[in-house]
Order: sequence, then structure tokens, then C-alpha cells
Amino acid sequence: MHSAVFLIEFGAIILGLGLLGRVAGRLKFSPIPLYLLAGLAFGTGGLLPLGASEEFVAIGAEIGVILLLLMLGLEYTASDLVSNLKTQYPAGIVDFTLNALPGAAAALLLGWGPVAAVVLAGVTWISSSGVIAKVMGDLGRLGNRETPVILSILVLEDLAMAVYLPIITALLAGVSLAAGSLTLAIALGVAGAVLFVAVRYGRLISRFVSSDDPEKLLLVVLGLTLLVAGIAQQLQVSAAVGAFLVGIALSGEVAEGTHTLLSPLRDLFAAVFFVFFGLHTDPASIPPVLLPALALALVTAGTKIATGYWAARRAGIGVKGRWRAGGTLVARGEFSIVIAGLAVTAGIEPALGPLATAYVLILVVIGPLTARYTQSLAAWFAERRSPGDRPADPVPDAAAAWPEPASRER
Repeated sequence: MHSAVFLIEFGAIILGLGLLGRVAGRLKFSPIPLYLLAGLAFGTGGLLPLGASEEFVAIGAEIGVILLLLMLGLEYTASDLVSNLKTQYPAGIVDFTLNALPGAAAALLLGWGPVAAVVLAGVTWISSSGVIAKVMGDLGRLGNRETPVILSILVLEDLAMAVYLPIITALLAGVSLAAGSLTLAIALGVAGAVLFVAVRYGRLISRFVSSDDPEKLLLVVLGLTLLVAGIAQQLQVSAAVGAFLVGIALSGEVAEGTHTLLSPLRDLFAAVFFVFFGLHTDPASIPPVLLPALALALVTAGTKIATGYWAARRAGIGVKGRWRAGGTLVARGEFSIVIAGLAVTAGIEPALGPLATAYVLILVVIGPLTARYTQSLAAWFAERRSPGDRPADPVPDAAAAWPEPASRER
């Protein structure tokens, strides 16, 4: 009987996602906000809470994030990653300054104390790699010239989580400086080792994984990705970082074949992730913190747009691409919820969880809109300001201006 209920519930979820995806496709709109609203409707405190399938949905959601980051990693080689990190690290510093400080200031103004300030700084700092990967795919922008800038900022944030999460865990647990330092050293060592293997031995890994049989290729790549992601998470490094680095390590025909095989799985489990996010949000907890969450969301949406614009301008991207880069970075998601969840479990501040949830929900809905329309709105305002003097875009922004991701041979 339990299995029958599970099949009914999970089947209804998948069918509902397919119908919502159709509606979004006809409206030429990202389906992510619809997936989130569906999760709110059938989650805790919603219209019809689910029961039997909740645990499976949670596992599917985690797989969804891992696959999204794997597919992002497949777009570029290890040498691309290293060169981008070397050139874009100033953008990471600007990103942290503009987006972490508003969260810390908000927590202090609310009287929550320094530990809560560090937590809320992380919530407002980190963009959602999962949401952004999905949005860029939906909008067909993976080949745009500004995409490497966006990816560099996301990777810097994800790698920074390897440092931040052990620090925040130690602060929340109140452990000694020595224990916290040991955890941090382990996290940094694991992240560095995986990156070194990806850069140095990527060709060998691709040969090991390569197969003419699509079934064997799918099983080996998926198994390797989940294994590395699980080990990374067990060692206090983000599973998303592990999955991304696996994608970076694969190249050539292996990357092309993997991309084709895993795209449907990515889309399925990514949709499950967004539903799961909504399922675990009680709608009744949102109204009391809605105004501060909305104010914080508007401020940090502006700071993310400024971050992306500045980083793209520094990389020589044209004006249109700068606005697209800024608008794409607005969404927050999985990392913000994980960070807030750690604080809620530790009992730091009861209102922090609902505020973080409302904040992320606002930006995860606004994020696809800013990604799609920021450049158009900026152009409209520029025309209104000087209708007879439209500035020329010095650098072409067409997708063809950036080499196709398929050409990954070293």
C-alpha cells in the first residue's frame, strides 16, 4: 500500500512538472517559478501535503543539483577554469564585498548578533548555481561571450564555500579554534586535490570513462560523478564543487556524449530540486518576515547586477553582455538554504530561517526575470535618456563570438 501511494504521489509530481513546463514553454518563460509555487502548494502547510514520496524527492533534489553542476563543468576544460580563475579573482572579491556585507548589516540591525550576521552574509552572498545553470540553458546562452565571466564568479563562490562552510559550522557549534582549523584544512586540501587531478590528469580520466556504448558511458559518468560528489561532501567540501570538477576533467567526445545522454536526466532532477525547495517551506512563516526579506532582496539584486556588470566590463564584454551577466547572477538558492538550515538547527535565531526562505523565494522567482529582461530594460532606459544617440556595442555579443563548448580537445 505504501509503495502504491508513493507511485501515485511521485507520478503526479512528474506529470504536474511536465504540464507546468508546457505552460512555461508556451509563454516563453522559465518554468522555475512555477515549479517553486507547485512545491509551496503541496508542501508543509500547503493545500495537500505529500507524505510517502518526500524522502525520494529529497534524494532526487540533491541529484538534481549535482547534475546541474556536472553539466556546467562539461562546457569548459580544466585549462579554461584555471585561466578564468586567475583573471577573474578580483570579481570574486567585489562579489563578496557587495553581496555579503548587506546580509551582515541586516542581521546586526535586527539585533541578531555577530554569528547570525556571518550566517546571513553567506545567505546573501552566494548565487544559486543550480538556478542559474537552468536559466542559462533555457535561454540558450551557454555559448555567449559573457558566460565564462558568470561561470568564473559561480565557481569562485562554490570554491569559497569549501572555506566558508567549515568556518560557519565551527562558529555555530562553538568548537575550539584548533578543531575548526583542522576541519578547514581538510576541506581546502580535498578541494585542491580534486582540482589538481582534474587539471593534471583530465585526459587520462576521459580515456578511462570513454566508451562507444551509450549505456556504459552513462553508467560510468553518472557513477563517478555521484561518487566524487559524495566523498567531497563527506569531507566537508560541497558536493556541487565535486560534480563541477568531474565535468571539468572530462573532455572531447566523452564530454559531448555525456552532455547528450545526461541532459534529460538533468532536466528531470533539476525540476524535482525546485519542487523540493518549495515543499519544505511553510507558507504561514513567510508573511511576518516578508518586508525585511523583500528589502534585502531588492538591495542584493542590485548589488549582484552591479557585480556582473563590473566583471563583464573588466573582461571586455560589450554593454549588452554586461547587463545580461549582472541579471543572470541575481538568483539565490541551494547554498543559501543550506547555510540558513545550519543556523536554524543550531538554534541561533528563530526568525533567521523564515527570513532566509522568503528571501530566496523572492530572488529565485525574480532571478529568471532579471536574467531575461535586465539587458532589455537597460537598453530601454538608455533610449529614453538619449533617443537620438544610441551607443554602439563595441564587442559583438552573439553566441557565435565565443567558441562552441563542443571543441574541448586539449
